[in-house]
Amino acid sequence: MNYETDWPSVQDQVSAEEWRARCDLAACYRLMDKFGMTDLIYNHITARIPGTEHLLINLYGLLYREITASSLVKIDVEGNIISKPDTDYGVNVSGYVIHGAIHKARPDATSIIHTHTRAGMAVSAMKCGLLPLSQTSIRFVGHIGYHDYEGPAINTDERERIVEHLGAHNALVMRNHGLLTCGPTIQEAFNTMYQLEMSCRAQVDAMAAGADLTMPGDDILAHTAHLYQPGTRRPYGVLEWPAMLRLLKSEEARDAYPSYAS
Repeated sequence: MNYETDWPSVQDQVSAEEWRARCDLAACYRLMDKFGMTDLIYNHITARIPGTEHLLINLYGLLYREITASSLVKIDVEGNIISKPDTDYGVNVSGYVIHGAIHKARPDATSIIHTHTRAGMAVSAMKCGLLPLSQTSIRFVGHIGYHDYEGPAINTDERERIVEHLGAHNALVMRNHGLLTCGPTIQEAFNTMYQLEMSCRAQVDAMAAGADLTMPGDDILAHTAHLYQPGTRRPYGVLEWPAMLRLLKSEEARDAYPSYAS
């Protein structure tokens, strides 16, 4: 088998709900690659299969741009493999510590994304944290947690602190490490991560320019953050998702990799 391209379809072996989740999760992996939020073969995006306690995760060894719906691995909340493609690749169980903690504590968080981007790591190392320098970053005012670095996240004792510091938020800055977002859908988790990443990039650029920085007053910050919460106007990410899928489809003809939905 060609591990990078030749994955037998599992569509006829799973429920329609699971196949839709697989396609959306594979698309999310591709979009993370498209927008420059990957780190070689590392990190995870996980998603709960609707109506079950099982989760979907990537094979440890594939690039995000190689992931398809059929190549995803089905695991339980502890990271034990339920089913996977016939390949030597497995799951990075040690890296799953972060995801497993949140999935167990936050049933509402059906999808979780963790990144090690350049801008995300830079902001994670700043004492000031994420600053409300743009409309995009103001979205997170009062709605983001911070978790101090404790070394590579392989210690299960760290789980409780990760969950505590995330709290009820859908975004977390892991100090000296990276970023994490979650949401009730894959679409919303992706949108939150995209906006968080853009906020970090803008902050690094603005601070590197060396100019005096301006920030709105507290009343404007609170009002703006409120307007961007899922229950205020709309759940951000859902409306945008069909356009994101069209973007992937438009590029498949030029791409050497198989469709995400295969």
